[in-house]
Amino acid sequence: MENPEIVIKLTSDEALVLSDWLEQVQMTDLSRLVGDAAVWAPLHRIAGTLDKSLPGIFAADYAERLEAARRRLRPALNHSASDEEGTDA
Repeated sequence: MENPEIVIKLTSDEALVLSDWLEQVQMTDLSRLVGDAAVWAPLHRIAGTLDKSLPGIFAADYAERLEAARRRLRPALNHSASDEEGTDA
């Protein structure tokens, strides 16, 4: 069976926030957080790809960039969640 690659597109803000979260996850005891070790390989691959794609993670103002990206994403996520809640009714 053919195993085609899957491409996921993220905005730079999404990639930065996800990269930071994945780094935090990888610094924890993954076996406690992720019960299936098969999940670790794709998590590491995604994190590595993001690290290579985001030169800003090594910038002196990384913390400020990350917080700005989080602020920009939060309203969109809150709005999206309220839209989804409205469709369940």
